[in-house]
Amino acid sequence: MTLLDFARGPALQWSMIILVAGVLWRLGGTILINAKKDLSKARKEHAVADGLKTIATRSLPAHQFEKNIRFQHFSGYAWHIALFVSVLFFAPHILFFESVLGFGWPSLPNSIILITAAIALAILFALLIRRATHPVQRIISNADDYISILVVIAPLITGILAFAHLGARYETLLAVHLLSVEALFVWFPFGKLMHTALTFPSRYQAGSSYGRKGVRA
Repeated sequence: MTLLDFARGPALQWSMIILVAGVLWRLGGTILINAKKDLSKARKEHAVADGLKTIATRSLPAHQFEKNIRFQHFSGYAWHIALFVSVLFFAPHILFFESVLGFGWPSLPNSIILITAAIALAILFALLIRRATHPVQRIISNADDYISILVVIAPLITGILAFAHLGARYETLLAVHLLSVEALFVWFPFGKLMHTALTFPSRYQAGSSYGRKGVRA
């Protein structure tokens, strides 16, 4: 079995099993946290609107903090958008999604994908350097923060190298790229990358819970 066969076969299968099982486990735990009956008297019986409102309002920082976190705010949105474009609209990626989901969608030109991947990679490196050098961010950061950034950076670097056929045989580059993606899959449910799946549910949960108490989230 070659490295590429391993990456396309057992490594991909097990990483996806760990990804799905881990995400379901984390989501299940989140649901169970809110399963306990609240015995306090509700100020508002139906707080769905409060939950939805909190999803929208928490997507932007409070104006009191905007001045101090403007760089993180805009760079965060920029690299997320660039990454999602690179992942979701690259033709080979779409073929993979189609094999899993049973349907696909139109792709973007390779030149655009390369540009968006480079943008995402550059911003992530800038954020990594800032996290390691900023006096406050350096103190509040832990291993999870750095690992989560690195496991996202790795597929971008290896993907660009594989696309450009730089550094080794294409089969080797592709195998390394796949293995880096699979490492991301394995880490996803257990690190801070899980915020991708928890951000909107947690905001809704907080908004509806506070809304029930008559408090603005």
